[in-house]
Parts: sequence; C-alpha cells; structure tokens
Amino acid sequence: MRLVITALLFVGGLFFSFVGVGFLTDPVASAAGFGLAPDSTMGLATIRADLTAFFLVAGFCMVWGAWRRNGDPLLIAAALLAVAFIGRAVNAAVVGAYEGFWVPMLVEAAAVALNLAGSRVLPHRVIAD
Repeated sequence: MRLVITALLFVGGLFFSFVGVGFLTDPVASAAGFGLAPDSTMGLATIRADLTAFFLVAGFCMVWGAWRRNGDPLLIAAALLAVAFIGRAVNAAVVGAYEGFWVPMLVEAAAVALNLAGSRVLPHRVIAD
C-alpha cells in the first residue's frame, strides 16, 4: 500500500509540476484552460507568477515527499489544494455552479486525500536543534 501511495504521489506531483511549467512558459494558453484571460500585462504577469507558484509548489512538495519518503511536505501540498477546493465550493455556493465545475473539485479533493494518506503512511522527519 505504501508503494502505491508513493507512486501516486510522485505521478500526481509531476502532473501539478507540468501544469505549473505550462503557466510559466505559455500563460495565455494555460490560463484559457482554466477559464482565465489576461486583459493587461499585469494580468499576464499575475497568471504567470501566481499560478506557476501554486502548481509548482504543490507538485514539488508531492514529488519531494514521495521521493524522500517524507510525510512533512505532503501537508503543504494538502493545505494548498484544500484551500483551492474550499474556494471553488464557496464560489459554487455564492455565484452558482458552471458546467463541469465538479471536475477540478474532484481532482483537488482526490489530491488532498492522497496527500493526507501519504502523510499518515510516510514517516515525518524530526528536526533537531
């Protein structure tokens, strides 16, 4: 079971990392896939910076945790993705749902569950002073 979770974390982390690299290298096309369109240079910079950071940090933490067999970085990825999930849920409640709104929420919920499971299965490293 530990091997399966580790492999899924690694593959999921690579997926999120590739999405992050897409926002860095081609922010307009990547943003369009998320229903976003920059209307200025500032908007383009925001998409390139913020979405790249979100996906690369989440992906890196998943890959790092899986590679090093360390549950600590998985909590960072879980927190990022849980906040994204909550944001989508609030939006669905306040503004309303759109067609296919459940797909990214399903991905985020599955990634949160996987990261939390990995954090429970993999050891945590205690840092000594």
